[in-house]
Amino acid sequence: MSDDRQRRILKVFRKFSYSLGPEASAYLDEILDHHEIADEDIESTIEIIALEYSKQEDVDMKVSVEVLKRVYDAIQGQDQRVNVEKELIDPESHLFVINAFEMPLWHWSQESGTFTKVTTPLTISGSPESRILAMRDRLHIIKQCVLRNEHFAPSTLPSRDRERLVTLKSTKQLLGRAGDRFLLLGMLTHNKEGKLCIEDSDGSVELDFSKLDEPGDGLFTEGCFALVEGEYTEEAKLEIVAIGQPPCESRDTSRSIYGHIDFLGKGATSLLEDSAFSARIREELPDLHFFFLSDVWLDHPQTLPGLQKMFDNCIENSFIPRLIVLCGNFTRRSISHGNSHDVQAYQENFEALADLISSYPLITRSTHFVFVPGPLDVTANGTLPRSHLLSTLVTRLQARVPKVHFATNPCRIKFFDQEIVIFREDTMSRMLRNIVGVKPDVGSDDLKRYLVQTILDQAHLSPLTVNIQPTLSDYDHALRLYPLPTALVLADKYDRYKITYTGCHVFNPGSFIGNSFVFSTYKPAEANSEECVLDMDSED
Repeated sequence: MSDDRQRRILKVFRKFSYSLGPEASAYLDEILDHHEIADEDIESTIEIIALEYSKQEDVDMKVSVEVLKRVYDAIQGQDQRVNVEKELIDPESHLFVINAFEMPLWHWSQESGTFTKVTTPLTISGSPESRILAMRDRLHIIKQCVLRNEHFAPSTLPSRDRERLVTLKSTKQLLGRAGDRFLLLGMLTHNKEGKLCIEDSDGSVELDFSKLDEPGDGLFTEGCFALVEGEYTEEAKLEIVAIGQPPCESRDTSRSIYGHIDFLGKGATSLLEDSAFSARIREELPDLHFFFLSDVWLDHPQTLPGLQKMFDNCIENSFIPRLIVLCGNFTRRSISHGNSHDVQAYQENFEALADLISSYPLITRSTHFVFVPGPLDVTANGTLPRSHLLSTLVTRLQARVPKVHFATNPCRIKFFDQEIVIFREDTMSRMLRNIVGVKPDVGSDDLKRYLVQTILDQAHLSPLTVNIQPTLSDYDHALRLYPLPTALVLADKYDRYKITYTGCHVFNPGSFIGNSFVFSTYKPAEANSEECVLDMDSED
């Protein structure tokens, strides 16, 4: 075996935290020779084997030749099954609505440098320890992405370029080194004196913004993680000259490393399987669509006529969506605590909606309806992630609509290799209310771009402190955006938009009721959305 080939094989398995002995290396070399794998395809081929190996239940950190042989035989058999499976695969069997409380919890392990699954039961109440672990997971997930970035990873650059590398430091390394410049990664927070600090796992340091011209792109709020560069002063402050969001990692990169981990609880798939699924969607399901509506105020007199018009258009144009997601709020105003009249009216509005939907049998026969509650809707809890709508209020929908799903907020749609995250929250206003730094004179378009960038760079739907946005600590992982989803629906009362950032398509369908009826359609074959507008009739 050539040294270059051996180095490439070792590099791939090392990425998965596995070590290779001579026998395992020789066996992999035989596989490459047998299939006459070109030099440029060695790493991608070995990565397929490594991913499948990591999904086996009886693996050790030192690679077993016996398990390798089993993995190789399984991969060999895949090609023989492809044609048969292609005929049997039904889109219906690959569509899953995943609630936040169903997702398994994976903690980041500093010792093993990867994710470990939590097997103990999770609770709504959580614990102080789970709150700390949730924040540490956020930090470590972002940090490992930063350290893999080309500007931070020394192993990816020739030695003569190493002086260009940026080196992360810890707050504990500042002590006694006044006058030196440092780059820190940590969470923006206020100390007991109300001063803005950056905090990491080793401590915190107060920030001095006096020398900062303007921050980098993004919305910097209390609770978000930031990269700050500055000089440590005699006053034990960091006089910062630059602040920016941590770099985002693409879904493909994350999946190439952690593709064997089942973050959603619906079975992990290999990159090979993902690639086959993606091609199948493009070739065989080019006209399949999902509809997304937000602020479907059932107490508004124009909402049901608007939905009826949308359904009529679907029937007239033979354009039946596979999925219709209706996000709250389902009421224009909050229901007063204990007000039976408001609760009854709220329930009757859902009953009227059930009657409307069930009057379109062509739609109900094939379309899945997903209901995602908003901040004003009646659920079992008001803390993120929010539970689904109370079942006692939607009994007629359950009875009359066969493919109805009452989802949590947030929830996820898994369709073949795609993951779509749906989050109904007034995120823009909440972020702007708690901002600690943003570029001056920012227009609306920039704000939308900054919001999307911040949410994805932070790899979290709510990059705020718990006193601003409380979350259930045991289920904080349901708010993670790592690996990046294929698409993210940020349903918000703010203006509608669609932006693709680092390969993730993000869109806000906007409020259904306005000067017209508005919603968004998502096309899985293109991983892209379109804004749809239906005019209001004068008699509506």
